[in-house]
Amino acid sequence: MLCQNCAKAQATTHIKRVVNGETTQHHLCSQCAKELGYTDMFSGFAPLSLSDFFSDFLGDVGRKAVGAKVERCPKCGNSFNDIVRESRLGCAECYRIFFDKLQPSLERIHGRALHSGKKIEVTREETAVPTKEEQIAQLKVKLEEAVKEQEFEQAAKLRDEIRELEGGEGK
Repeated sequence: MLCQNCAKAQATTHIKRVVNGETTQHHLCSQCAKELGYTDMFSGFAPLSLSDFFSDFLGDVGRKAVGAKVERCPKCGNSFNDIVRESRLGCAECYRIFFDKLQPSLERIHGRALHSGKKIEVTREETAVPTKEEQIAQLKVKLEEAVKEQEFEQAAKLRDEIRELEGGEGK
C-alpha cells in the first residue's frame, strides 16, 4: 500500500483514530510519518514489551511455570512458558489445557473467567419443537413437492393440515 500523503513510498506506519464513534485510518511512509510527528509517540517511556506487561497479569503463576515440568498443548505445541513469554495463546485448545493456570489471570484482567455476553442459550427442548410458523413453512415445502410429483391425494392432506394450523382459513 502506498503512502496516502506522498503516494510514492510504501506505507509502513498505520494510524487509526476513533473520534466520536467515527474511525479514520491513515497509512504513511516512514518519511511522511516523521514529518507529521508520528515517529516519537512513545519517547520518554521506559522500554516496555508486551510480555512484560502480560507477565505482570500472570503474576506468580507465570514465574513458577518457568522452572516447572513443561506441559505442551497437543494441538499447537505451546507450553505455558511460551504463553507467558509471548503474551498470547497458540490456539483454542490452550484455554482447555492451561485453564487452571490461566483462570486467575483472566479473572484479574476481565473481572471474571466466564463469558456473560448477550448470547442467549437455547436448550435442546426448545429447539426440538418447531413453532407453528415453522410447521406451516415445512408443510408448504412438502405440499409443493407433492404437487410437482403429482401426488394429489398427499397434496390435499398437506393443504388441509396447513389450513388447520392457520386457524381454519379458506374452508
